[in-house]
Amino acid sequence: MSEHNADTVGVDISKDFLDANIHPSGIAKRFANDAKGHRALIAWLQGRQVERVVFEATGAYHRAFERTLAAAGLPMAKINPRQARRFAEAIGKLAKTDAIDAAMLARFGALLTPQTREPVSQTLDEMKELHNARGALVKDRTATLNRQKQMRSTILKRLAAQRLKQIDSQLKTIDAALAALRDGDAAVKARFDILMSIPGIGATTAFAMLIEMPEIGTMENPQAASLAGLAPLARDSGKWSGKRSIRGGRANLRQAIYMPALVATRFNPDFKAKYQAMIAAGKPAKVAITAIMRKLVVLANALLKAGRNWQPKAA
Repeated sequence: MSEHNADTVGVDISKDFLDANIHPSGIAKRFANDAKGHRALIAWLQGRQVERVVFEATGAYHRAFERTLAAAGLPMAKINPRQARRFAEAIGKLAKTDAIDAAMLARFGALLTPQTREPVSQTLDEMKELHNARGALVKDRTATLNRQKQMRSTILKRLAAQRLKQIDSQLKTIDAALAALRDGDAAVKARFDILMSIPGIGATTAFAMLIEMPEIGTMENPQAASLAGLAPLARDSGKWSGKRSIRGGRANLRQAIYMPALVATRFNPDFKAKYQAMIAAGKPAKVAITAIMRKLVVLANALLKAGRNWQPKAA
């Protein structure tokens, strides 16, 4: 069967259903979003030359389906929902239903051929859930501390103190679970140790980098910076040259490396020299620290790609 006869499958994922559409034939079918429905969809595709299965990242709703596709050996492309919506608008598809979205995803995959990727390992998948829960607890702790400052009631103060104690206990439990998962996976542990060798990066940041950007160490350096949302984007038109700025990318990752980048400007000689040179050249501190964050991601990507720890340069 020639490549021109290959099918692209778009799957719109909701809590209860999977709406599938095959391009170019337009054949469509709905399945339940559960283990039985996943198996039925795989059986429906048997005998076809599937070039890629395209679906949007939908958090908890897509994970089991993604695992089923991987187990069946089907090439898959998980895309950003914002990309899909803008593509739909570009081709004039303003209506939005599950069936329409499935057809749009199939056409997106056929025309733009998004890169197919393997899903993250089971270890990183489990760590992602714990890491998200940890982030929610940290936000809860910050909110409780802020409320506590305004409290006058003795009862409310006592309840806030109890909640903070509970949050700290839960954070310790999650941190222990993350460490156990890390130590139980030799590949994850090796990558974690490489990140920990970089001055300024601690355990919390190393976990965040592995979980929020599992692709790190497999990309070219500019691609890593762009995926993190730390590559300056041009805004030029004709003779006009606009101000470069960063946008998009993975906000959670940027938040995780902001403080380590600040630490690196003090304790990593290369980063310190870069930061001071930019400040001396009149660059705003915000621009300089963004450059250090970008260098930190690029350094981590390069070290992981080479499989080696950070080493200080010889004097």
